[in-house]
Amino acid sequence: MFELLRSQRYLLSILSGLLMIVSFPFTGSLTPLVFVAWVPLFLVAQNISEKRYRSGKVFVHAYLTFFIYNIGTTWWVWNASEGGAAMAILLNSLLMALTFQLFHFSKRKLNLKFAIYTLPLFWVTFEYLHLRWEMSWPWLMFGNVFSIMPSWVQWYSITGALGGTLWVLYVNILLFEMFRSWKNSNRLKLRKYALMSVVVIFVPLVCSLIQYASFTDQGRKIEVVAVQPNIDPYNEKFSSSIEGQLNTMLFLADQKVTQKTELVIFPETALSWTFYESDFPRLPIYPMLVDHMKKWGNAQLLTGASTAEFFERKHSRASMKINGGPGYIESYNSSMILRAEGDFEFLHKSKLVPGVEVLPFSNWFPILEEWSIDNGGTSGTLGVEKEPKVLRDGDFCFAPVICYESIYGDFVRQQCVKGAEAIFILTNDGWWKNTPGYKQHCSFASLRAIENRKSIVRAANTGTSCFVNQRGDLSQQTDWWKPTVIRADVSLNKKKTIYMRTGDLLAKLGMALAFSLLLLSVYRLFVPIKPITH
Repeated sequence: MFELLRSQRYLLSILSGLLMIVSFPFTGSLTPLVFVAWVPLFLVAQNISEKRYRSGKVFVHAYLTFFIYNIGTTWWVWNASEGGAAMAILLNSLLMALTFQLFHFSKRKLNLKFAIYTLPLFWVTFEYLHLRWEMSWPWLMFGNVFSIMPSWVQWYSITGALGGTLWVLYVNILLFEMFRSWKNSNRLKLRKYALMSVVVIFVPLVCSLIQYASFTDQGRKIEVVAVQPNIDPYNEKFSSSIEGQLNTMLFLADQKVTQKTELVIFPETALSWTFYESDFPRLPIYPMLVDHMKKWGNAQLLTGASTAEFFERKHSRASMKINGGPGYIESYNSSMILRAEGDFEFLHKSKLVPGVEVLPFSNWFPILEEWSIDNGGTSGTLGVEKEPKVLRDGDFCFAPVICYESIYGDFVRQQCVKGAEAIFILTNDGWWKNTPGYKQHCSFASLRAIENRKSIVRAANTGTSCFVNQRGDLSQQTDWWKPTVIRADVSLNKKKTIYMRTGDLLAKLGMALAFSLLLLSVYRLFVPIKPITH
């Protein structure tokens, strides 16, 4: 039995949170520590169980751990929105603590010897569902910890990032069991768990390192140019001349475009002033762009844009009544391809930032739209595509991914399933200022590259623009707050990975098992196990 004082339990809970922080990218980047980060919290939960304290104590300690983890890794959201940061940190900590509490409830009611091994089932269920609702904030998925170590997780092409979460948790559980065995002087179990730990840690790691060393990019190559204009999103982007901003981006692009260039990429909301999509050919910037592109030869332009559409009737929850006139207007955060011939096509961002681009549950409570945050351009809930879509440039297909969408593995996977041969991320990370936020966001692109074996081009307003190869390596990373342009040959890969074919199958299986255990636990709550009598 573990003898822990109340103060020791709190110190261990704090230690778990701190270990999670320092193992996360760019808030410590000490990746191996993630394999022991949960052990102190397990010790606390075990002590509470053995002492038969009320189970609410587990929730208190879990919330402390996850609050520290959340605030220590994502405090930088405060730079963009104080309210958004508070909501994200408090709510995400709550959801994590509740997940741990549900596991503890199931563990106590079922009284299974292997109960601790069910935690990964509950946790992967939480992460899977957290990716799929309007308060989604999947930044701190534990599979994301390895975004700066792509050589360790080449098997994400099979499991996706949720497989990394399972890896983290099962290793922590085995090391916890090792500690218990050592504490209880059980040498047989100590050797058993030590051997299991070595296998679970090193078999995936060695397989990944071998694959990493032998893998090379697949598919034909095209030349792509990415522009980083470095326009201040707070004081310039949505207030200064759009023509002046475009001239800056065109000037930068001209420095790298060659006759072989097939695509030039501008960042998210590069066309920052909202316009009706059908009016685009009548805007002064249209001939300005088309005439300039003639100098580039056959190069097409992919750019972010703030756009809108008019509807006579309400089209969706994002449709806003026009003041003083008939009809509705629906605003979008869009990507647009402008081809050399002058034709164009728009695609709307679908994974929206809660509190900034979408008011969660405002379809049920419309008054929430009046409380929306205005982060430049439009405010309130934006319109979205009905399903993930792709765009085409000549004879190849690609996935335009706008900012926040790049942390959603399954969303990007669906774009690749629909034929995308490369992934182009358009983002504006300047909202977070010079903090770990933009670095973390960039690093997550490595995971999307591995999952789908697709090359990635990242065009950021500022922060890090770069190229990512199909095994997750970053190249030509640009500096913070520096206008620049980069060029590289990008491989187009039509092949489908196992992850592309199966999606988050492991998570779905885990969810089915977790819900089964939870239902059985609820049943045991009302129908206790009867003691065996002889």
